[in-house]
Amino acid sequence: MESNRIPVDFWFDAMCPWSWIASRWLLEVEHIRPVDLRWHVMSWSILQQGVDLLPEHVEIVRQGWGPARVAIAVEQQHGNAELGALYSAYGKRYQHQGRTLNRAAIVDSLAEIGLPVDLAEAAEDKDYDDALLASHMDGMDRVGYEVGTPILAINGVAYFGPVMSPIPRGEAAGRLFDGLALVSGTKGFFELKRSRTRAPIIR
Repeated sequence: MESNRIPVDFWFDAMCPWSWIASRWLLEVEHIRPVDLRWHVMSWSILQQGVDLLPEHVEIVRQGWGPARVAIAVEQQHGNAELGALYSAYGKRYQHQGRTLNRAAIVDSLAEIGLPVDLAEAAEDKDYDDALLASHMDGMDRVGYEVGTPILAINGVAYFGPVMSPIPRGEAAGRLFDGLALVSGTKGFFELKRSRTRAPIIR
């Protein structure tokens, strides 16, 4: 990594719309700022363990394990860039097409990015859960345990978020990144928040 480039780490849950919006913003930033972006898996299913869930959330939590395990398998066997590509393929299906990230959608996602479709077998393989938990906790340990997804780290300083809607594009994306980079370099800065007043705008 060149010394003048900015390390950026992003923890995502494949089914979280706020993660999706923030991740697409970071892809905009990649084009106009000197960042080195690395992807990391976290899991809303892990976050909700031991929580008294609403009935409509129980199935979402169950569905979340499979795509997260496959994401870990892809990173372990094919690297970080392919993890990012898989996340984009997941999002096309889940966020834009409204498909469940079941076996068929996972197979389609793997095929789209040219990876072996038998990686979909990892969806039911609990042997990946230790690595999934480690990736998840690497993000959570940096920000505390009262937050959710996504998590962003700039130059090693991590925060929950950003949570925004819609996706900033072009130089607007760059200016937002500049502001967050400035905040992340401010010693002792911890929190900035207001209530959300709109739903996630994906398109």
